[in-house]
Amino acid sequence: MEQFIPFVLKNWYLFAALVVILGLLVGGEIMRKLRGIPAINPTQALQLINHQDAVVLDIRDGGEFRTGHIPEARHVPLSELESRLGELAKFKDRPLIVYCNSGARAIQACTRLKKEGFTAVHNLSGGLPAWVNAGLPVHKK
Repeated sequence: MEQFIPFVLKNWYLFAALVVILGLLVGGEIMRKLRGIPAINPTQALQLINHQDAVVLDIRDGGEFRTGHIPEARHVPLSELESRLGELAKFKDRPLIVYCNSGARAIQACTRLKKEGFTAVHNLSGGLPAWVNAGLPVHKK
């Protein structure tokens, strides 16, 4: 313990960065819960797709989408979401699974969709990498 304090003082910037990163992680999770957007894992997403006819929404940009996406996913980049809300309106009462690469952009899209009256919006926790790590199929077109 007597070596810890001098180490912290000597490397204060590393500990400051650690505090900021932890704050962002915890803060993001708290905001997601306050907004009422459930995070689901790939298995839960697959159950929603198979049993409740969920719609999958990929909000990554075009280049990311072309490298691989969840089968049957609708591609609406986050930058176009506002202008394309009309084409998604027919899915307002169906479960909607939104994903990106990490979840950060997806949470923004989920928040916007909830404000527009979508009743069952879900964020795929871990994004496409979590889907791939679960051994689920990815289409490349």
